[in-house]
Amino acid sequence: MVTISKRLDQTFAALSDATRRAILARLADGDATVGELAAPFDVSRPAISKHLRVLERAGLVERTKDGRMSRCALDARPMKEAAGWVEDYRGFWEGQLAALSRYFETKP
Repeated sequence: MVTISKRLDQTFAALSDATRRAILARLADGDATVGELAAPFDVSRPAISKHLRVLERAGLVERTKDGRMSRCALDARPMKEAAGWVEDYRGFWEGQLAALSRYFETKP
């Protein structure tokens, strides 16, 4: 079983690349073929396929065969988990920033 930490690592690693984020943004509009996903980029189709494999391993993309073509769909559940992890720390940082603000307000 994949641990939560490993899933978060895979999610953040997948999201760390601008091309992969652009692919996810495109998939947020609906399913697409690998060719459709590759079209806006000045990279080879094998390079796009490598990006898709990273996204698949992170659980962000599901690829299905449609005849000879592969169709890709977004699965945003891992991003929700990552957002929850970030949200857990929001209270901490808001408290730190509030304390810093109070410090500067009391300084002459």
